[in-house]
Amino acid sequence: MFEIQNTLSFNKDKLTNGSEYDYITRTSQNQGILQETGFVNQENINASDNWSLGLLQMDFFYREKPWYAGQFIRKIIPKFKLNKRSIIYFTTILNKQKKNLLSGLVRDVDKIFLNLKIQLPIKNEKIDFEFMESLIAELEAYHIAELEAYLAAANLIDYTLNDEEKAVLDDFISSKIEFKDFKIGELFEINSYKKRFDANKVDISEIGNPYVVRTSLNNGIRGYINEDEEFLNDGNTISFGQDTATMFYQKKPYFTGDKIKIIKSKDKRFNNLNALFFITTMTKSFSYFSWGSSSFSVNIIANQLIKLPIQNNQLNYKLMNIFISAIQKLVIKDVVLYANKKISTIKSIVS
Repeated sequence: MFEIQNTLSFNKDKLTNGSEYDYITRTSQNQGILQETGFVNQENINASDNWSLGLLQMDFFYREKPWYAGQFIRKIIPKFKLNKRSIIYFTTILNKQKKNLLSGLVRDVDKIFLNLKIQLPIKNEKIDFEFMESLIAELEAYHIAELEAYLAAANLIDYTLNDEEKAVLDDFISSKIEFKDFKIGELFEINSYKKRFDANKVDISEIGNPYVVRTSLNNGIRGYINEDEEFLNDGNTISFGQDTATMFYQKKPYFTGDKIKIIKSKDKRFNNLNALFFITTMTKSFSYFSWGSSSFSVNIIANQLIKLPIQNNQLNYKLMNIFISAIQKLVIKDVVLYANKKISTIKSIVS
């Protein structure tokens, strides 16, 4: 059903600025896209309508346009035609194979992949693409309706920017905001977890306290467990995965798996809004590391420089809060408008 092929790669320092092509690396974030680039050379361009496979966390991302690759990226080429909904179906099926791919050596990935077996719906002894497309359409309708209910319950329907938010966005766009470098250790304590809970030795469920691991999905939460609450790490902190520098704001106290650091603010003004600002600038700062070159120890984390807005040479928490609030509204606006348009379309499809 698929071919797996190597990709011609090059380092990001050879990229040109632009938005014509995506530069794909082993990151699990942003659909595998490290950055957008202009034309580099014809030889290294990978065709569209296939999946990229990063040989780190074995994430499959469908590529809708031609793309460039970083190191250790494979491309997965289907031997059949797909439409948008069947692409979603197969992307889900492929990503369910991560455990099998991660269980072997990287040098054996091609062989392991080609020998994997997947289950697909059939009709008259042929793959039932019609069923796949109908199922995805129904799931889209369900989740969009659920999204609408969530936005209403969370009072996130209002996406109108107030004057203060407009002013802050204008200042960012016109580069009127003053920034300063801070060491993470100046602003945060970097603590180890109180106890490591092995995923193979706990009962993961949908109730209990959050269980945070190094996954880049679901805010780092693998599920919920019921363990001795003496070993809960503080909420209103940032969980930090030491292998991949994945960071998430954790509102509630939580348990952790292995190689997680707890980043706790030294300032009482730290909250869920400015946490997103901190995480964004931290993620950008750590993106300059080559994967595998560092285990991101406490010392490395504490001494890493991040750029933050200041006023009168003091960290400007108010500005960060307003900026994130504005960004959330801009995102919510797109989501609300998309949901309103999509739900009516999907209802006509599945009715």
